[in-house]
Amino acid sequence: MELTYYSDLAVRLVNTEEPLRGTDALTSVDAVRALFGEAQQAARRAGDADVARLRGVRTRLRAVFAAAAEGDEVRAVDLLNALLLEYPASPQISGHDYLDEAGRPRWHLHLAEHPSNATAGYAAIACMGLAFQLTDLGVDRLGICEALPCRNAYIDTSTNRSKRYCSDRCATRSNVAAYRARKRRERELSGRTAEVSQRTSAAGETRAR
Repeated sequence: MELTYYSDLAVRLVNTEEPLRGTDALTSVDAVRALFGEAQQAARRAGDADVARLRGVRTRLRAVFAAAAEGDEVRAVDLLNALLLEYPASPQISGHDYLDEAGRPRWHLHLAEHPSNATAGYAAIACMGLAFQLTDLGVDRLGICEALPCRNAYIDTSTNRSKRYCSDRCATRSNVAAYRARKRRERELSGRTAEVSQRTSAAGETRAR
């Protein structure tokens, strides 16, 4: 399993909540299990207590992305390090699920989580995956969508470090909103200019009389 998948778990958890919209999708055990995706065996450990536990982890992970988005790299790293200490994972080499054409294992790095409960397992691999991405790509690649009221977390994997939105949909919506706002300002400015011109003309006519 690729390490990028593990970091996606962090993004997926953070984005179960939309604070500015007041929505929260993490409200049941089924919602917790859905977060695990293909890891069905780990998902089966989920219980009612994991809803509150994962919400707590979610708040702390969002703080990591928010600090990175604000340019506070040291705080982002400190917050993530605290999570890594609390939810440790054990890197292991695996290859039993992937064979090449000759039948030999395709060795890859796998994160073995500590299964004391579903939250601990999920947080361990999500935080470790995020740590790999952060150290490989840079802290500035972690961001919060600039399209209001979205505020979803994302990891910028673009070549030019230009990502500002979590999706093409948010980018389009933001661009359309900016275009409309610009046109509105232009109309307001044009209206004020016309009004000043009319007043000046009227004043000139008054003086001429």
